[in-house]
Amino acid sequence: MNIKITGSGCYIPTEIVTNADFTKHVFLNDDGTPFPLPNEVITEKFYDITGIEERRYVTDNLLTSDIATIAAKKAIENAGIDPETLDYIIFAHNFGNVKKGAIQTDILPSLATRVKFDLRIKNPKCVAYDMLFGCPGWIEGVIQAQAFIKAGMAKKCLVIGAETLSRVVDMHDRDSMIYSDGAGATIIESSEEEGGILAHASATFTFDEAYYLFFGNSFNKDHDPDVRYIKMHGRKIYEFALSQVPKAMKECVDASGIDISNIKKVLIHQANEKMDEAIIQRFYKLYGQKAPEGIMPMSIHKLGNSSVATVPTLYDLLVRGTLEGHSLAKGDVILFASVGAGMNVNAIVYKM
Repeated sequence: MNIKITGSGCYIPTEIVTNADFTKHVFLNDDGTPFPLPNEVITEKFYDITGIEERRYVTDNLLTSDIATIAAKKAIENAGIDPETLDYIIFAHNFGNVKKGAIQTDILPSLATRVKFDLRIKNPKCVAYDMLFGCPGWIEGVIQAQAFIKAGMAKKCLVIGAETLSRVVDMHDRDSMIYSDGAGATIIESSEEEGGILAHASATFTFDEAYYLFFGNSFNKDHDPDVRYIKMHGRKIYEFALSQVPKAMKECVDASGIDISNIKKVLIHQANEKMDEAIIQRFYKLYGQKAPEGIMPMSIHKLGNSSVATVPTLYDLLVRGTLEGHSLAKGDVILFASVGAGMNVNAIVYKM
């Protein structure tokens, strides 16, 4: 029995926010003092490090569960399945539904339940649940779907990664420029066709790393101290990712039995261009090789870091042939990899 992605879909929000839009912001240090450089210099340095030119935000009327439903409908249509035959809906996110201007998250009912409702699925045996696993949530959801299918508990699963990070960022924090919104969804099924998921690796590091990403106060000390925003220790995350992600990727490739030379593309979580490039270089160095040209498709330049949505969105863009200079064909072997809050790391080797 092989377990494959039989359909995919994504939602890319329509609101484009460029780096120039951040020149109007008041950036502060974490102690509330003014940041010493002009905003034009801040945004220029930001681009040099991250590679992000612009990002996408949802319109005021949309919630995370709404854009997840849009992506899910596309994946279901792409797979050509009846949604009533789904056994599981696994929805990876981190912050639930956050309305524009609200200070509370809403996860009652769960976002997976809302998607099932919006899809008008009647079948009570279709089990819907949410997953909180940081940015690697979609990959972990696929790993769980594979386990359910292998165990005979499921035949078809819908795995979604969606987030509206624009609703949980502190606009006085320079890190707010990294984040964006988006949704990606996939149908995971057992298949008689060759290929599918060949191996996976997953790990959670907490002893020193648990609070590298956390909820904290605004840098603007006049803001309500009970309202929290996504915060991160960027340097620590960078060093952690460079240390642990290549190891997880190698563990996964070695377990798959695939030779490193047969990897066609590496679809890695899009958080920071320089970090991703360093991860790829270190990964290939573990095999005594240099990273091949064009091995790592990038969507971060125009879409930013949409957390759990980045990898499934990147996959959907590739299979639909809408990412310039990159393509996938039947039989190609790809490597998914991600790192994020927890701190969690995971990877999948997959044959198209």
